[in-house]
Amino acid sequence: MRELTIATRTDGARHVLALAGDLDFRTAPQLHAAVQALALGPDHGLVIDLSGLTFCDSSGITAMLVAQRLAAAAEAPMALAAVPGRVTRTFKLAGLDQVFTVHATAAEATAADLT
Repeated sequence: MRELTIATRTDGARHVLALAGDLDFRTAPQLHAAVQALALGPDHGLVIDLSGLTFCDSSGITAMLVAQRLAAAAEAPMALAAVPGRVTRTFKLAGLDQVFTVHATAAEATAADLT
């Protein structure tokens, strides 16, 4: 198991959380705390970059759904970037590919109109 690290940066009007390692029942609270610490709003969206994600269980997926709910409550646009193939398959099976806006890269997500 790899510990989760979350690097936070701002790219224009987007807060970017770059995850690396395992997002599971042990580490999901870290994502929740990281999202809560951001000043989200209509002009300050959220991108979660999953390019460094090595593992994601159902707790990790739930943490991403909670992040989306927090962003929605703040009227902040949100997108996922660089979703690994194994997570994409799970999203499709669960219908979550219809719930999340997904971009190939964090750069593409930060450049996109997330509204």
